[in-house]
Amino acid sequence: MTLRTGPRAYHPDDRAALAEICVRTADNGGDSRHLYPDPELMPSVFAAPYAYLEPELAFVLDDGTGRAVGYILGTADTLRFVTQFRERWLPLVEERYPRPAGEPRRPVDRMIALLHDPERMVRPELAGHPAHLHIDLLPAWQRRGYGRELMRTFLAALSAKGVKGVHLSMLTANTPARAFYDRLGFTEIRVPDPGPVSYLVRGTEAGL
Repeated sequence: MTLRTGPRAYHPDDRAALAEICVRTADNGGDSRHLYPDPELMPSVFAAPYAYLEPELAFVLDDGTGRAVGYILGTADTLRFVTQFRERWLPLVEERYPRPAGEPRRPVDRMIALLHDPERMVRPELAGHPAHLHIDLLPAWQRRGYGRELMRTFLAALSAKGVKGVHLSMLTANTPARAFYDRLGFTEIRVPDPGPVSYLVRGTEAGL
């Protein structure tokens, strides 16, 4: 079988690669292992639940050998996803990552607190863009057009489901990521008390 470099549907065999990509891009676009030594923590918050709950919206960038070197994943309905995250995903990981006692101070504790608060994803200002996404590529595969290909694949899948709008949140300090999203037609939407992140929105039907 001939393989091609490009987006393809996620397969459960990609799980380890998905986790590695997440870890190596989770510190403002860079490697996060110095902040989060447990290699499953960041994937448990930002990658694995999407592949588990909505695998039909999980796509990877294949390097042509079958290895995933990037991904895009998300949900068509954030409200529904939050409910399923709490009911179906959190019970699978909360024993490994119990809720921190008191105010979280270490980066690890702050991330575990996020894991236990999926309702933070619900913002009334984003109701017109009910889907949301995460996209990450290993550094060697960035700035080569593959991010655009992944985004095109994901938006087409949302559009086929009848979803009209999608949003994402990103660290405001990650200016290269912001430039990427700007080029793809995302625009910022204001929400109260956003903290260190910016919220961007886009329709699903416009071309890339």
